[in-house]
Amino acid sequence: MRVVGLWVCLVLSLAFVTQATAQPAEDSTQGQRTVFPASVSQGALVFGKVPPGSKVSYAGRVLHVSSYGTVVFGVGRDEQGPLEIEIKRPDGIRDAALIAVTPRDWPVEHVNGVPPKTVNPPPDVAARIKREQALVTAARERDDDRTDFAKPFIWPVQGRISGRFGNGRVYNGQPGAGHSGMDIAAPTGTAIKAPAAGVVTFAAPDLYLTGGTLLLDHGFGVSSNFLHLSRIDVKVGERVEQGQVIGAVGATGRATGPHLHWGMNWFDVRVDPLLVLERK
Repeated sequence: MRVVGLWVCLVLSLAFVTQATAQPAEDSTQGQRTVFPASVSQGALVFGKVPPGSKVSYAGRVLHVSSYGTVVFGVGRDEQGPLEIEIKRPDGIRDAALIAVTPRDWPVEHVNGVPPKTVNPPPDVAARIKREQALVTAARERDDDRTDFAKPFIWPVQGRISGRFGNGRVYNGQPGAGHSGMDIAAPTGTAIKAPAAGVVTFAAPDLYLTGGTLLLDHGFGVSSNFLHLSRIDVKVGERVEQGQVIGAVGATGRATGPHLHWGMNWFDVRVDPLLVLERK
């Protein structure tokens, strides 16, 4: 009877050990989920969650994956969808996510009183604009693995929204491209604060169309641009923290009055800053 009793105790002990060691495996599967929104708006900055260590591709680009499994990408103003994201998990299993794109209405804004040569620039000015835009485009290609973009953004200045992202623009009666950012009216000299932490990748006081121009990279290809500045307080390569003063509102470049143009990009894809601010 003593032998039988010892045998029963041994079996129960083994069962308890097996159950205890199996629990972490069950917990680890919780981190293997892939989560993306079912639908997004045109102009959205999209956040997703994949198992850490996954390889994720979208629109021909391999995305960074944070240590928490966060990925991010932008949806253009005219994107129709559906968006397809390809995922290869660390265990080799392949997965995919499809996201519907919700279209938006784009009202037309009429902007009058801008200098005519900024609307129809002569050849020498057009060449200058092309050179300057190439420099800005190159700065947007930075692809750091920092995750400054992941925290909630704050308003860089307080004021009335005088121009919305994506709206059609007519300059002096001549149709132009859709508005690439959000305009916030404020007096010249109003301090501009960094909406999120980042690294300065471009700073120039006098570009032809955008005047005082500053780019701040937030990591993973996400960047902010601040245009028409009267003053720039930071330098290329400098790291700034959220809320730090980076410059001042102005009316430089193609502008009819003092305001901050705040644009956001995921590489060359323009996204709506207002949607980023509204993200919880």
